[in-house]
Amino acid sequence: GSPITTEERRLRDKKHLNDITAARLPPLHHSPAKLLSIEESIAIQIQQKEAYEEMQAKLAAQKLAERLNIKMLRFEPEGEASMQYREVRDED
Repeated sequence: GSPITTEERRLRDKKHLNDITAARLPPLHHSPAKLLSIEESIAIQIQQKEAYEEMQAKLAAQKLAERLNIKMLRFEPEGEASMQYREVRDED
């Protein structure tokens, strides 16, 4: 027998699977898994933990504000609102 190429083997295996089952793999939407170094993995885990804790803190603050009926308003000390209280004097 002549040796078959990997492409031919893949097609043959795929045809065999099609013959024995109707199940299909879902399309791959993301890139396949890749190996990470320990340092990269730890850095990603720390980043995800910080993002999670920040999200939890925001959610807790929002729930507390709702429970205490606190309204958060915009504060602009140098903005348009402060200009209303300043006196306007002529230099003449």
